[in-house]
Amino acid sequence: MDFFNTMKVAASGLTAQGSRLKVIAENMANAQSTGTSPGGEPYRRKIITFRSVLDRASATSTVTTGPVATAGGDFERRYDPTHPAADKDGYVMLPNVNPLMEMMDMREAQQSYQANINVIEAAKSMLSRTIDLLHG
Repeated sequence: MDFFNTMKVAASGLTAQGSRLKVIAENMANAQSTGTSPGGEPYRRKIITFRSVLDRASATSTVTTGPVATAGGDFERRYDPTHPAADKDGYVMLPNVNPLMEMMDMREAQQSYQANINVIEAAKSMLSRTIDLLHG
């Protein structure tokens, strides 16, 4: 694999992890978003999927994001009869977002993002040294 393909693969990883961070940020922002009507459903956690794409011209595999899906699972219920979204029994459904899990996902995405930056920097440095050797 040449330097440019290496950078292309790492750049696709940067883009994918950036998209992942946006979804995580949306989940965190809506961690307390309940329904707007009595008995209404709250915000449902979103998850992003990744897929590998083969670039036949360069024989490299890059990563792209797939569709953003909603996570399954039950909502937590809390008794709060004064809440506008409370059902007839006084319970409010809360989003299925676990802030601790989102923070762990965010940290992992940040580390993956940084790893891809390191790959690009290393490839750039090797390319620069190669050019220096050819002209020196």
